Amino acid sequence: MDEKGILDRIQSLVEEERELREKAEAAPPGPGHAPDRARLEHLEQDLDQCWDLLRQRRAKRQYGENPNDAKPRPPKQVEGYTG
Repeated sequence: MDEKGILDRIQSLVEEERELREKAEAAPPGPGHAPDRARLEHLEQDLDQCWDLLRQRRAKRQYGENPNDAKPRPPKQVEGYTG
């Protein structure tokens, strides 16, 4: 996936995440939101992976390497990445 594809995917995930969060805020509290919470968790993992892949591609390009060699890393590896 090229950078445009990654950025498009990020935009799509962010939009879905926003919609789910708005829906959750408007709904009454209760156990009926378990699927939404599970989906939000999955969206967060997907976003972490997309941002990590984008950073990898940009770093490879910056240092004269082939950005197409960047590969998605497992969610546990990129979860909570801050730097």
